[in-house]
Amino acid sequence: MAAGDIETFHRNGIWFNRIEGESQTLGSSFEDEDEAVKVGRSAAVARQVAHTVRSEEGPSKDSHAYDLHPRELIGR
Repeated sequence: MAAGDIETFHRNGIWFNRIEGESQTLGSSFEDEDEAVKVGRSAAVARQVAHTVRSEEGPSKDSHAYDLHPRELIGR
């Protein structure tokens, strides 16, 4: 992920969104993963950046990238 991309992650049973490279979360917390992903994806689209969902905070093998970043669509 690049700085500025949106990350949705899980911490102690609660879901959050944040901007990659920043420590503070973006907006409110969510008890439901689907709602957190929906809000994170909307924020990524608005900012024209990539969106990634992680099952845990921090580095994880269990992550999924949603929506390609506009810079990744060049040449497709």
